[in-house]
Amino acid sequence: MRTLLTNGHVIDPANGVNRVADLHIADGKIERLDFEGSGRRVGGDDEIIDATGLLVCPGLIDMHVHLREPGQSAKETIATGTRAAAAGGFTSVVCMPNTAPPADNASTIAWIKERAAREAVVNVFPTGAITKGLAGEELTPIGAMYHAGIVALTDDGHCVQNHEVMRRALEYARMFGLPALDHCQDYNLVGKGVMHEGYWSAVLGLPGWPSAGEEAIVMRDILLAELCQTPIHCQHLSSAGSVRLVREARARGVPITAEVCPHHIALTDESLRGFDTNFKMNPPLRAERDVEALIAGVADGTITILCSDHAPHCDYEKEVEFDCAPFGIVGLETELGLFLDILVHKKRAIDAAKLVEMFTLNPARLLRLDRGTLSPGAPADITLIDASLEWTVDKAAFASQSRNTPFHGMTLRGRAVRTIVAGKTIWALQ
Repeated sequence: MRTLLTNGHVIDPANGVNRVADLHIADGKIERLDFEGSGRRVGGDDEIIDATGLLVCPGLIDMHVHLREPGQSAKETIATGTRAAAAGGFTSVVCMPNTAPPADNASTIAWIKERAAREAVVNVFPTGAITKGLAGEELTPIGAMYHAGIVALTDDGHCVQNHEVMRRALEYARMFGLPALDHCQDYNLVGKGVMHEGYWSAVLGLPGWPSAGEEAIVMRDILLAELCQTPIHCQHLSSAGSVRLVREARARGVPITAEVCPHHIALTDESLRGFDTNFKMNPPLRAERDVEALIAGVADGTITILCSDHAPHCDYEKEVEFDCAPFGIVGLETELGLFLDILVHKKRAIDAAKLVEMFTLNPARLLRLDRGTLSPGAPADITLIDASLEWTVDKAAFASQSRNTPFHGMTLRGRAVRTIVAGKTIWALQ
């Protein structure tokens, strides 16, 4: 099977390509790029896709996704979650281990990989828990999980509070070349907080969650990354203080990286004044100054990765008192549009090429994946993007099994229009 994507604007940060070209695919692999004037003759293709006016880039990677299986299939499944990923333009997702039971052993990792091989429409890369039962006390069998196929360690949804346990986990992770992804939350500082501690928590009478509850663990991680020389990736940064800490640490060569999610730059804590639980996040939506700092962190390269923290929940779980509702929203089908709309079009913090790099090259390098490139011989995972297309978010049309989004009805500019995995179109905008 041969496919030609013709006349698209190819952006491939791994190879420094940012120009109009024809992309040839053969047998599920990238064959070659033909640039204008190269003199290469086109012929013998089984399928020709006209990509005029579209960005053609390596398949996008979301390295922070909750697929909820095993054990929570009422919220999401590997099948529905990967269909949502495809609809969002993602050809690879990295799934978190806070399932039921947690992915804290080789057999559960093997189950996830086997299930994904049968039901997933995109690539699924599992992570393994740092501690057994996500309890923060006893290390998991890291070596066994590595050989079972994990790409990183994380207790996401939880945070290891014991610094000695975290240090030993990093030392073991270094032996296998695994990065640690950390959900930065100091339980003692956060307490029973359900929203950002500030003006609006006082007005609404809701327990506050101070920025220091995140920043204390970011500081801890910087110290341990420097001590152990093991890469630590700070998940879903939300505060200006966290951005400052990571910026200073990276300037002196500490192996620390960070990501941002779209809701933390699209919304503020004022959004909670209607007590809508779809605005309840972990970490919480913060103040405007934090939003500005996060966008500045993206612009100057402090924050290197974009992702969703896709966290599906059943409707009935969110339809309770604010304090009792679970944290999190779905994001796979809205994140690309939000990031394009905010970072590229409105704020002009980065250009489209930088956005593609943060969704492809950077996560692939951190996790040592053979993805995120259009090099000859690489898997033909490709995303086609119309960066100017205006569309309105409609949660009723989501491929995800859950609908917990605060962005329903919002008009965005830019979205994926075709998703290709191993040379085959698995989703296309109708």
